[in-house]
Amino acid sequence: MGKENKLHVILLGRRNNGKSSLLNAITGQEVAIVSDTPGTTTDPVRRGYEIPDLAPVVFIDTAGADDNGPLGDKRARGTARAIEQADVAILVIAGNRFETPEETLARRLVDDELPFFIVHNKSDEQSLSPTLRARLVERYGAPVVDFSATRDADASPLLDALREVARQVAAAPLSLLGDLLSPGDRVVLVAPVDSEAPAGRLILPQVQLIRDVLDNHATAVVVQPEELPRALDEPARLVVTDSQAFARVAAIVPDSVPLTSFSIALARHKGPFREYLLGAPRVDDLRDGDRLLILESCSHHVTCEDIGRHKLPAWINQRLGKSLHFDFVAGRDPIPRPVTDYALAIQCGGCMVTPRQLSNRLHPLLRANIPLTNYGLLIAYLNGIFLRATRPFMP
Repeated sequence: MGKENKLHVILLGRRNNGKSSLLNAITGQEVAIVSDTPGTTTDPVRRGYEIPDLAPVVFIDTAGADDNGPLGDKRARGTARAIEQADVAILVIAGNRFETPEETLARRLVDDELPFFIVHNKSDEQSLSPTLRARLVERYGAPVVDFSATRDADASPLLDALREVARQVAAAPLSLLGDLLSPGDRVVLVAPVDSEAPAGRLILPQVQLIRDVLDNHATAVVVQPEELPRALDEPARLVVTDSQAFARVAAIVPDSVPLTSFSIALARHKGPFREYLLGAPRVDDLRDGDRLLILESCSHHVTCEDIGRHKLPAWINQRLGKSLHFDFVAGRDPIPRPVTDYALAIQCGGCMVTPRQLSNRLHPLLRANIPLTNYGLLIAYLNGIFLRATRPFMP
């Protein structure tokens, strides 16, 4: 399963409620430091794990919700950012306490529509009150598990609850191209090899598209742009190119052959595609002094061939000839300004994140009605092939 399909599960709760012990009990490994001293876990800690009958999981262990002081405030902001990366939450309580810290967390999870369940930990010290269980189930409709995270604890009840709640997570579309392909179709994938390509490997979107073509029992033919004419000697159902080669590839591929890009396919697969489509032409509305936000879902070394930090700004400036400002945000870094400061936001394909993580990242922009588009769609628009590049996905 691809990296972007890992289920991110966050553990939340007060200090010393046993979140780290719970994580160790679930995994059967000493993956988190455990101490009787409150506040042992500071910054969010991520651990990968494989659970039978469930997607590969990344557990996120967080600082205590009742942490205070200047450091506590920083840790709380770290936890808030980690919640934005989560697909499922485990709210850990103990001692039959469900008060302001727990209610605040639960309200955040409900408001974010983040599926969660509640674990009353340390049941060996104090069992869960039937009254509290009934109140929590009625109020939140979430599973409530009474548990004791000891070394030899049976984690089956936790895993059963996790599987139950994980079913609520909206599944990503089953296929990137499945609705366009039939068994036996031939798909040509154009993958330029430049300084941005990792040595000895393909980039993740290219790998994902190859796998998707194979999953649909079609044939994937992978070439660099200079080999494309020869690859088109045989009929192709579809050509998919790296967006930065759009102009070169569009000049080679006959109009009768559908053409799109890896980034556009990903945008349709997991992003707000309608908003992306509407946002691309808004680049022509930009004025002197406007500020643009470039969102990269991964972190990587920047080179002169970097598409988001160098090529896109250069192409936009070349088209408009205006004085524009660009802010760049990579990975999980926070957006540096109020979203209302931006005239346009441009999101990468998002191959490294789940649909929910991408949605959480873009939600403030959409809520503020900030024009939003995607790398591939904007590049197609700047090259005058927007309609052609999106036609394969139009009804």
